[in-house]
Amino acid sequence: MAYYSGPIIDAHHHLWDLGMGRHPWLVPAAGGRDSLGDLGPLRRNYLPGDYLRDARGHNVIATVHVEAGWASDDMTDETRWLESLDKTGGVAARYVAQVPLADSNVQELLEEHAAFARVVGVRDILSWDLDPARRFASSDGIMDEPVWRAGLRLVQRHGLVFDLMVFPRQLASAARLASAFPNLRFVLNHCGSPIDRDGEGMRVWRDGLRQLARQDNVAIKISDLVAYDHDWTLDSLRPVVMHCIDCFGAERAMFGSDFPVAGLHATFGEVFDSFKAITSELSAAEQGALFFDTARRIYSFDELSSASGLATGE
Repeated sequence: MAYYSGPIIDAHHHLWDLGMGRHPWLVPAAGGRDSLGDLGPLRRNYLPGDYLRDARGHNVIATVHVEAGWASDDMTDETRWLESLDKTGGVAARYVAQVPLADSNVQELLEEHAAFARVVGVRDILSWDLDPARRFASSDGIMDEPVWRAGLRLVQRHGLVFDLMVFPRQLASAARLASAFPNLRFVLNHCGSPIDRDGEGMRVWRDGLRQLARQDNVAIKISDLVAYDHDWTLDSLRPVVMHCIDCFGAERAMFGSDFPVAGLHATFGEVFDSFKAITSELSAAEQGALFFDTARRIYSFDELSSASGLATGE
């Protein structure tokens, strides 16, 4: 048994400067509560220095910034803002940008984002639930709509990754989508969001995840499990993490902090210490894939190596 001590690429986190007024979902709602719970602790700036403070003690050498719900009137501005941030600590060395694929300006938006070398992927959140309070997407079945799929073909044309965020009941549709786009790399966010924790809910999640994993162009981010398991313990997280690895294999799985969002229910150290403890009986090669190599390959960190860290600097 050996805990991983090598370099880490954090495959999923967010940054924001609330003074810019560009994150409408973080504006306090009436009564101070939101569909995701009480977001009060997130209503503060979260910048590279804040991330590095939280990640202290873990060997994070580079990170992937995933779009953080920027205002829809100019989503490319989030990428421009990220370009202005200090890169010396490896924070936000790559970006997954927000692009609504059914938008009439999708081609222009993708071209604007793709002009930045650090943009390696896009996300258009598809999570929809029968419960209106859980919905992120405007309607169900978006991934089957011809106009939306036309936008996804443009993502493929630009050679970008598509970050896929859905709920367990949508995993079968996601598998059909991945099958229809065999030359596009998909990365499932947050383990497929196992939000329903009863026996039937977890069965739907387990079966759906295994079905999606049969598509070899899909990888998975093991991230923010504490969002669906507020009273988590190592024993409650372990079967979820191991099912993800069992389905996808270490070569198609990677760890992400989802900070600062995961900070609502755990510290950064608790998140990564849990990952290290749960995977301590895996081989060194498997651990290396989960913490570093898979994210390096999928998100095009060509300048990084497990031996030398930031080889060229950014």
